[in-house]
Amino acid sequence: MKLGRRGCLAGGLSLAAAFWLGRVPQAQAQGGHLVVFAAASLKNALDAINTQWWQQTGKKASISYAASSALAKQLEQAAPAQMFISADLDWMDYVANKNLIKPETRSNLLGNRIVLIATKEKAEPVDIKAGFDLGKILGSDGRLAMANVDSVPAGKYGKVALEKLGVWASVANRIAQAENVRAALLLVSRGETPAGIVYQTDAAADANVKVIGTFPENSHPPIIYPVALTTSATPDAVAFLNHLTSSQAKPLFEAQGFTVLAAGRS
Repeated sequence: MKLGRRGCLAGGLSLAAAFWLGRVPQAQAQGGHLVVFAAASLKNALDAINTQWWQQTGKKASISYAASSALAKQLEQAAPAQMFISADLDWMDYVANKNLIKPETRSNLLGNRIVLIATKEKAEPVDIKAGFDLGKILGSDGRLAMANVDSVPAGKYGKVALEKLGVWASVANRIAQAENVRAALLLVSRGETPAGIVYQTDAAADANVKVIGTFPENSHPPIIYPVALTTSATPDAVAFLNHLTSSQAKPLFEAQGFTVLAAGRS
């Protein structure tokens, strides 16, 4: 399959995944329900926590999953979200500088790792270190699935790591960029690309892929997920935030591979 066609397939899949993951539940938002904007990589963990909260309170949040960059821009356009969970500090800083969140509610919620994945049938362990041969893993015409390397946290972390390891230049023109990290995961899961860079929590959520290597922590900035209430937050948003940071939610985050950070201001 030619690179151009692969690029088109990647783009089409990315757009479809972005539509599915990133839609704002407008009808529910207009009805006064709690709306949470969350990084796409949080889907499995937050869906479980949301169900747990519903079982305990009879209330349920409407959660819109997408790239942190896309969600931050939607908040800037007055989207009706009452909580924002970003996959990096930069996009939370962005909305903070726009006075879109309540700074006193902001804290660092979770940590994560980035990994190299492949489909299970093609998974061969890789020692990710300076100068490792990523091109060999991709083959003669394969591409590397990544979230957008200019704006999406997972893509930014991945690019920084590849640059630090001296590998980026060898694959820079072979990247299949996706709208968010879950869309990048799908490209590998469906066999559209031979390998991809995602969070370890994403890899754990898809039975069709396998982690073939983990990036050294010193190859990129710490991966931190901050959370904050927006300026339109209601008492239900406060209650949901309290639940997210409770001992009851912690094992559900950890079950998906997240590191739960001690409560603290970011």
